[in-house]
Amino acid sequence: MSNHQKMKAVGAYRYLPISDPESLVDLYMEKPVPTGRDLLVEVKAISVNPADLGVREKNNYEEESPKILGWDVAGIVEQVGPECQLFKPGDEIYYAGSVARPGGNSEFHLVDERIVGNKPKSLDFAQAAALPLTSITAWEGLFDRLGIHHSVEENKNKSILIIGAAGGVGSIATQLAKLAGLTVIGTASRPESIQWTKNHGADFTINHNSHFASQLKNIGFEAVDYIFCLNDTVQHFANMAEVIAPQGKICSIVPADKASWAGSLDMDLLFSKSVTFVWELMFTRSMFHTKDIIKQHELLNELADLIDNGKLTTTLNERLEPINAKNLRAVHEKMEAGRSIGKIVLENF
Repeated sequence: MSNHQKMKAVGAYRYLPISDPESLVDLYMEKPVPTGRDLLVEVKAISVNPADLGVREKNNYEEESPKILGWDVAGIVEQVGPECQLFKPGDEIYYAGSVARPGGNSEFHLVDERIVGNKPKSLDFAQAAALPLTSITAWEGLFDRLGIHHSVEENKNKSILIIGAAGGVGSIATQLAKLAGLTVIGTASRPESIQWTKNHGADFTINHNSHFASQLKNIGFEAVDYIFCLNDTVQHFANMAEVIAPQGKICSIVPADKASWAGSLDMDLLFSKSVTFVWELMFTRSMFHTKDIIKQHELLNELADLIDNGKLTTTLNERLEPINAKNLRAVHEKMEAGRSIGKIVLENF
């Protein structure tokens, strides 16, 4: 087998509006070779996340070599690096990868095995590809950053407000929070997103475009113990500060510079209540090769067990075939409009 095999991929050379056919293009590239603890993966399905839009938009200079996006993959291990211990060729896997490396929108992809999980047996590749990035974000946000216990007994009478509950992260965070025994209040504003949020286990919904405190009072809550903000932190900050319980905790995944509302976060609003504010970025462990990087392997395996035992469901809402530039541009366009519910997955090259 020659080392110079080609593979299909979809990439961006420079930032262009998604309506421009050159914004994402079909490519042929060298098939990579795994070294160290890398797996070479035959990519079967990918899903699209806001991370893809962010990286594409940052790409506002011409690249010599194209930028490959895509941080959600389900596929089959084709080859393992010499130091691999966790997987072997033929294993079916799923993972989100690292934003510091090329993404997975290619026929073959390299990934560090320590951030890879065994694909849930009960799901096909497309259903599995909907999960990794959002599930790792939700899991780390709830259990690592907010420090929520896994024990239902501990969480009796505790509440969480999930802002943006119908999105990719929200759909899985709602299920995980419910499983942990919390009372879940999700925000959603359209009939179909409200229905989706309730279907995924939310006990109540409120509208994120209106005053939080008065809506919470209407459903019997003076305050909430935890808030998980998955949408426009700056816009919602004053509302969050008002409804978080004294000594409560807030976690956000949206930095202030990504907010549609100009401005920074006024942390002093949290001072009198001694509120903890914490960020969650699921790429931190892989970007910085943290000592606990293996935790993403472990949580993806735990997640697969929960799915195979019927405790969680995939958040896949739409699938497209094949994986090519035209289909990816259509998905980016839909996500830029901010109206997608759940996850959109593309399968097969």
